This record gives sequence, C-alpha cells and structure tokens, in this order.
Amino acid sequence: MCFDIDSTPPIPPVSGGAVNHRHLEIEAADGNRFMAFEASTGGAESVIVLPDVRGLFRFYEELALRFAERGTNALAIDYFGRTAGVDTRPADWDFWPEVEATTLEGITADVTAAIDHLRSQHGADHPIFIVGFCFGGSNAWYMAAAGLGIAGAVGFYGHPDREGFPRGAPTMMSRIPDLSCPVLALQGGDDPGIPTEVSEAFAEALREQGKDGDVVIYRGAPHSFFDRKQAEYVDESADAWRRTTTFISRLVG
Repeated sequence: MCFDIDSTPPIPPVSGGAVNHRHLEIEAADGNRFMAFEASTGGAESVIVLPDVRGLFRFYEELALRFAERGTNALAIDYFGRTAGVDTRPADWDFWPEVEATTLEGITADVTAAIDHLRSQHGADHPIFIVGFCFGGSNAWYMAAAGLGIAGAVGFYGHPDREGFPRGAPTMMSRIPDLSCPVLALQGGDDPGIPTEVSEAFAEALREQGKDGDVVIYRGAPHSFFDRKQAEYVDESADAWRRTTTFISRLVG
C-alpha cells in the first residue's frame, strides 16, 4: 500500500480553477462495471490515473483535481469491480484478496473502457496518458505495451521486473519490445521492494532497445515518497510532479 488513507498529493490546489468533477461508473466490454472519478476542464489532453493496491480512494481523486486545475482532464479508476463491486468501501477494508484476484486482462479491459469514455467526450484523436502508482505504476507501463493508442505512460515506483502481479502479467522488462509510446519511471532510491539495481537495469534495457524512456531514481527516497505527509521529500516530490507535467506537455506538443 502506497499511501495512508489520510494522505494527500504534495501539489498545492489552484484556487479559482473552473473544474467539473463527478463520481461515475464505467462499463468494460466484458460487462464489468467499475468506479471512477472524473475531473475535467476541457483540456487538450487527458490522464487516466491508476491507483495503488487499495484502488480508488481520496488521494487519487485529489490528484485528478490537481491535474484538472492545471488544464489536463483526469479520470481516476478503480480495479475491483469484478470482485468487490462498485459500493463505497470503508478505509480499513481488506483489499488484498481483491488485488490477488485482479488480472492483466481485466485491467487492460477496464483501461480500454476508460479510454473509450474519454474519447467519446473529447474526440478520437484526443491524447491520453496513463499515470500510475506502485501497483498502478507497473500497470501504467503494461498499458503502454498493450497497443491501446495512448500517448505516454508515467509510473511512480512501479516494479519493472516482477511477474504475476497482476495475475497473468509477465515482467515489464520482457514487454519493453512492445512499448508503443514513451514511458517515464519515477523511483525511490531507498525502496526496499524495488532495488536500485532493478531500476537501473530497466533504464539500460530501454536504452538498448531504442525506446523513448526515462528512469529517474531519487536517491534516499522511499517507496511512496510522493505524499504531502512526507515533508522531508518535498524537493523530490516537486521534481517528480514537474517531470510528469513536462513529459505530458512535450508529447502533446
């Protein structure tokens, strides 16, 4: 789990921004219905936010608002419609059985439905990015290799060399040849679950295979450093947010 339930994104709100936001349900092609939170300003591009293992909760809704306040439409989605339904969940709910039941096929279907939802509103050529955290970080990169027509994918502390998480997923390293858009990895250098050598190997493999990818390792920063409560990593968080928005701006043109 990346963030405490009372954590918030380390990004100041923009006062006076005209942001429309709502909770909604989206239906995937297989009939699955899942929760989502949408924040929009009619921007030139959109991001789909993929949460950590707890699924959709306040942190990611707040992050969607921060994107929209800065002119990027955002849609944060949940993973667990197939097994946990679409009802509101308590803060202390037991999410691990749901995580273990997720599949790469199911997540891909749900992200595809989220893309279709955004393009139904903004047009078939609307640029769409994926931004994910932890479980969602590696899922963001998987989506960049799934042929979905996205413009780019940003993963915060995703694991590039772990298989079977979600079920049916190979290692992300093995999917590098299938990447069809640029990727950005923002990694904690003091993350016990993702050794620095693994992140460095990911960077080297992207270079060797000629992919547009950048791996940034924040030395001394832990997993889930991107959190207002982690005040000692305010500089790292600011840099990660700047790199994320610059990445999107570069690819939108």
